[in-house]
Amino acid sequence: MSRLRSGPLRSILILQTKHIGDLVLSSALARNLQLEYPGVRIFLCDGRFAGFLTANDVASEVVTFRRSHMRGTPLRRAQELILTLLRLRRSHFDMVVDITDTRTSRFISGLIGAPVRVGYHPSERPPSRLERQPANVKAKPFGYGGQHFLYRYLSPLEALGIELRVRDPDIRPLPLETTKTLALLDKFHLRPNAFVAVHVGASFPGRRWQPERFAAAIDRISAETDLDVALVGSPDENEVVEKVLAAAKARIVNLVGALPLETLPALFKQARLFLGNDSGPMHMAAAVGTPVVGLFGLQSPVHWGPVGVPSIAVRPAMPCDCVGGDLCQRPDPNKACCVWRLEADTVVDAVLQLLARTEMAPEAVV
Repeated sequence: MSRLRSGPLRSILILQTKHIGDLVLSSALARNLQLEYPGVRIFLCDGRFAGFLTANDVASEVVTFRRSHMRGTPLRRAQELILTLLRLRRSHFDMVVDITDTRTSRFISGLIGAPVRVGYHPSERPPSRLERQPANVKAKPFGYGGQHFLYRYLSPLEALGIELRVRDPDIRPLPLETTKTLALLDKFHLRPNAFVAVHVGASFPGRRWQPERFAAAIDRISAETDLDVALVGSPDENEVVEKVLAAAKARIVNLVGALPLETLPALFKQARLFLGNDSGPMHMAAAVGTPVVGLFGLQSPVHWGPVGVPSIAVRPAMPCDCVGGDLCQRPDPNKACCVWRLEADTVVDAVLQLLARTEMAPEAVV
């Protein structure tokens, strides 16, 4: 490290432009960098996620870009990339840590002028013959001998010789977010630590367990426990939420769209347990310390399961016979519907087992 830069580090850029689950896992990297270099935290992320990072003490500053523009016409992509680079270069970063590991992120890493540039070697997406690898500190694809993607995002610490002090994501909602959550719970007569937060959505259809099976599972959980059930998620998941509400007989509190993304971790912290698909909210719930039952299909929980909390990853036996018809496009785990093979009783049994294992859990911190 000393041979690459002399003097203190004043600003570090973490390049993480993927989904919310990746940002949650990346928070462990940010926390360790904060401990090594107090006050030095800044992310580049999709503009939709900026509030989540700042409201949960992951980053004090965020530089955003519009991911939708990066999928637009060549002119729109070029405009967004140039504007992003200009904003970044004005910050005069001392270090850039590229954990996105794409052609675009490597391009950004090489052009913002940081003396220390951390990247993966070998890359998940190897550079073409005309592309150079800008990193002068090269991290293993998975550091510390781990297989989970968390260890991919922690690997730069090992390459930099920084002590690993925080191994798991640790999201800490700010007091304002907790206040908003407690007011919402009171409005809907939900008691802290006495409800199951259920997320029935996911970014990709292949990762969404069937609504009627969610409904059947909720009915049995309500009948066999004294816990309330609250549905959580974003407004764009209303279609699948309505199907669950129509099929279920139990009382369900619908909180979908009631809180912004940045406040969801505070809500999960008040829940007794989280039940949901393999998606970003699952990682959020684990990062605030809530027990998790996660539903998995083709994507392995060994690489993407909840970490740092009591949890059960429920997954059908593999290899999986195709049940999704034309929707299944293996080997892409986002387009394989293996999670549909899970039976409601199997999921409920996992919920009851985890509740029994954690029955002495303390009250949620207010």
